[in-house]
Amino acid sequence: MNLNAIYALLLREAKIFFREKERIISILISPLLFLFVMGRGMGSGISPVEGYTYQQFIFPGILAMVILFTSITYGLYIIWDKRLDFLKEVLAAPISRTTLFIGKSLGGMLGAIIETLILLVIGSFFILPLMSAWQVGLCLAVSFPVSYMITNIGLTIGARMKSMEGFGLVMSFLTWPLFFFSGALFDLSTAEPYIKIISLFDPVTYAVDIMRVIMLGRGAFPVWADLAAIAAFCLATTILGVTSFGKLQQGK
Repeated sequence: MNLNAIYALLLREAKIFFREKERIISILISPLLFLFVMGRGMGSGISPVEGYTYQQFIFPGILAMVILFTSITYGLYIIWDKRLDFLKEVLAAPISRTTLFIGKSLGGMLGAIIETLILLVIGSFFILPLMSAWQVGLCLAVSFPVSYMITNIGLTIGARMKSMEGFGLVMSFLTWPLFFFSGALFDLSTAEPYIKIISLFDPVTYAVDIMRVIMLGRGAFPVWADLAAIAAFCLATTILGVTSFGKLQQGK
């Protein structure tokens, strides 16, 4: 593991992210629509958790949504790097594919963490004004492993795809089911049995659940189960990602 190479890759991705300021704003549009249109409009009168509004109930799920969409989209940049020949230069460098994968993954996490922090600040003012600093800190801490495993999924897909159009189709096929089956917009305990079963295999489910425990004090699973599932998905996606990067060729 070459730490200097990881730092260089992370610095490059950070510079690219901050240059694309419109990207920061555009990613937040859909989550804000869910919160302030669906949360206040369609969710009026619905209260899955006693003492909280529907808008407050879905806020942890919308945070997970930001992480999901920001992180998995990052896989697109692998395809872009192939077209710019940047990937050829990196693959020719004396660094391992594991180093390359970790550096790219950390770079993808950066955008998701920043987007999450922005939404947490908005939420602490307009949605959950009584949310304490430690709750904000815990949610931000949870976003690190969650964004890592989702970024790994995006990078794994990007490493195997040859076109941006193909990546877009696969991403659309994955992201919305991952979001809707996670329980972000409804209480899993009252869901249909088949939804409960599918949700168990959805990594976003455990991200939503642990954030809901932190913010609202209620979740569908014990905290240890959420943490164990997130850790398992992080390990599994790391193995898949490193394996996919190991098959990258300079000519592709």
